[in-house]
Amino acid sequence: MNTQSHTLTLGARASGEFVALDADERRRHLYIVGQTGTGKSTLLLNLLRQDFESGAGVALLDPHGDLARAALEHIPRSRTNDLVYIDPADIERPIGFNPLSRVPPDLAPIVADGIVSAFRHVWPDSWGPRLEYILTNAVRALLDVPGATLLMLPRLLIDQPYRVQLVHRHVRDPVVRAYWQNEYAGYTESFRREAIAPIQNKIGKVLMTPALRNMLAQPRSTITPRRLMDEGAIVICNLSKGALGESTAHLLGALVVTALAQAALSRADTPAAERRVFHLYADEFQSFATESFSLILSEARKYALTLTLAHQYLDQLPLPLRAAIFGNAGSVIACRTGASDAPILAEQIGLGGDDALLDLRNFSAWARLLRNGTPTSPVPFDLFPAPRQPRPSAHRLIETSRTRFGRDRKEVEEKIRRFLAVRARSDWAVNS
Repeated sequence: MNTQSHTLTLGARASGEFVALDADERRRHLYIVGQTGTGKSTLLLNLLRQDFESGAGVALLDPHGDLARAALEHIPRSRTNDLVYIDPADIERPIGFNPLSRVPPDLAPIVADGIVSAFRHVWPDSWGPRLEYILTNAVRALLDVPGATLLMLPRLLIDQPYRVQLVHRHVRDPVVRAYWQNEYAGYTESFRREAIAPIQNKIGKVLMTPALRNMLAQPRSTITPRRLMDEGAIVICNLSKGALGESTAHLLGALVVTALAQAALSRADTPAAERRVFHLYADEFQSFATESFSLILSEARKYALTLTLAHQYLDQLPLPLRAAIFGNAGSVIACRTGASDAPILAEQIGLGGDDALLDLRNFSAWARLLRNGTPTSPVPFDLFPAPRQPRPSAHRLIETSRTRFGRDRKEVEEKIRRFLAVRARSDWAVNS
C-alpha cells in the first residue's frame, strides 16, 4: 500500500457511513480528548493497527504501558524488523538513546532548548533563570563533543581540568566557548557551588536511576531518529510510570519528542516530495509536552511529521499549549467530557451547546474534521470496538528488537564505571 496516501478510518456514523481522514488531512494533526473509559485508547489502537498494516512509519509514546503492549500484538509479521521497542524497565538489554549524539551544528540551539525544556517540564517548581542559563550552556558545550553524554555534565560543572580541556578541544560556538572560558571561570567558588547545586540535584536524580542512566549514558546511540523516520520504522515507547517513576517517565518521553522533532527539522535537506510521512502518537501527551512543543505543532507538518495527541481533560494543559493545539490541530475528536471542558470543546467543534458532549455514551464521539482545508460541521460517530487480537506475537517482536538495538548491561555499566573512575580527561568521550 502507498503509505503516503493512506486513509485513516476513525469510526462510523449511525447510517453506517465511515468517518475518515485522508493523508493531507492527517498532516494537519489530530487531537483527541475525553474522560477515562470513554474509548480513547481503543480509538488509538485501531488507528495504530491501520498504520501498521499500511506500512507507515509510526512512533507511540505511552506513559501507562497498556497501549504499548496491546499495540505490539497488531504489528504484522512482515514488519518484525521495523520495530524498535523502547522499554527502560528492560535493564538487561538497554537501548542506547543519547540525545546529544550527532546533532548538526545548525540544530544545536533548538536541540539544547528541547533538552533544557524537558528538564524544566519535569521540575517546574524548582526552576530559575540562572539554573536555565548554566544548564543551557552546559548542554550546548556537550553537543560539540563527539560521543558526549549527559553523564559528562556534572563533571563539566565541577572538574576544572576536565572542563578546561573539553572546552579548549571541542567547543566551537564562540559565545558558548566565551561563557566557559570567561564568565563561568570567573565565578567565585561559593557562587559556583550555589549556582550549580540545583543542576547537580536534577541531573543526579536522573543518573541515579539505572534504567535511564544505562540508556542515556551510551556514547553511541543504537537508534538514529532521522533514519527511523526516513525508513518508516515502528517505534513503541513503553514509558510505564509504575516501572520508571513518574518524573523519570516524563523526562524520557520529553527527550524522545525532542529527538523526533530534531530529526524532522533536519529533513530540510530533503525535497518536500521525498520526505516520508511519519506519524507520532502520544497518549496522555501532556506528560511529555514541554514549552517547545508549540514549535513542533507549528513546524512538524512541513517536514512530514504528523501528530496524534490524546489526553483526558483541558486543565492538564497550560493555556499557551492549549491555544497552540486549537490553532494547529486540523481535526478535533471529543469523547464524553466533564462539565468544565464541555463548553470549550463544544465551541471548538461547532456544537450549539455542551449537552451533546456531556451526554455521550462510551465509544461515541463528536468531531470537527478538515475537508479541503475547511473545517466540517460537527460530525457524530461511533468508535469501532477494539480490534480482535491475532495470534500473540509480542514476545517474538520484543526479542528481535532487543537483539538488534539493545546492548549487554554489563558492557554498558563497565564503560560507565570506567568513565566515573577517571579524573581530568576530556578524551574519554572521543576514544571510548
